[in-house]
Amino acid sequence: MGRLFAEPLETPNLSLNRIMAKAGGKGVNLKDKLDGNELDLSLSDLNEIPVKELAALPKATILDLSCNNLTSLPSDFSSLTHLVKLDLSKNQLQQLPSDFGRLVNLQHLDLLNNRLVMLPVSFAQLKNLKWLDLKDNPLDPTLAKVAGDCLDEKQCKQAAIRVLQHMKTLQSEQDRERQRRLQAEREMEKKREAEQRAREAQERELRRREKAEEKERRRREYDALRAARQEMETQTKKESSEIPKLSSVSHPSQLPRHRRSWFQALLKLLLLIFLCALSTVAVCRVTELQRQSLCISVNALYEDVVTALQSHKIVQNVLHQNSQQ
Repeated sequence: MGRLFAEPLETPNLSLNRIMAKAGGKGVNLKDKLDGNELDLSLSDLNEIPVKELAALPKATILDLSCNNLTSLPSDFSSLTHLVKLDLSKNQLQQLPSDFGRLVNLQHLDLLNNRLVMLPVSFAQLKNLKWLDLKDNPLDPTLAKVAGDCLDEKQCKQAAIRVLQHMKTLQSEQDRERQRRLQAEREMEKKREAEQRAREAQERELRRREKAEEKERRRREYDALRAARQEMETQTKKESSEIPKLSSVSHPSQLPRHRRSWFQALLKLLLLIFLCALSTVAVCRVTELQRQSLCISVNALYEDVVTALQSHKIVQNVLHQNSQQ
């Protein structure tokens, strides 16, 4: 009867509840599942992996997550770099994280019976991997051929060696392809820069040529204006130098201007004096002023002059000729 009422054994569901509660901040600690350096979370109906709690157990270098409902590994799973042996068999994993190669201490990896098709290229970085099982996965035919079977210890070790070599080859090809793309991009960038420099140089040359042509045009205009100005000055000087020559040619017999002016002024003065004298004589002989003392003197002077002229032979001849006429 004591056995009938014995405490029932812990079921996987109860274990799962505790682990998930811990992942949510409640329940028991994962240390309760730790046996030495091995942490067994298999058959726990896990849908997610409590990475944060596992990272707090660096002593757990052996982790068993087999027989759960895992479809993917969290992005921070690769931070569990202390793992040496990892069992992910009999889950539903479709792919591994791209940085899975960060688990550099991993030596034993069991991926039996999942849904993996390809492995990440970083898988080549698992340089310490000694054992690998990829059976019962829909692997890419090339990868499946490289991996081969893992029916015993020897085959699983050979699978690890061959897959690592294959992934290193893929990584090298990928690196070369990346280098080719980078080189092509660099060459394309250099080509674009060269074309840009050529366009800039062409634009600079075009601007320089336009400036030179504009300068040459302004210089021609300046030279033409200066030549026209000099031509006008030369013509003006030539015309100015020809005016005195023309005057001298037209009046060769004329006296200098200052001498002519004095001569003309003297003639005018004599003529004026003569007219004044003649007018005085006429007034004194015709008008009633002839009895004035001044006119008496003028009339006497006039008669003396006439008498003297009549006594001169030349004047007599002139008067005689005039009388005959």
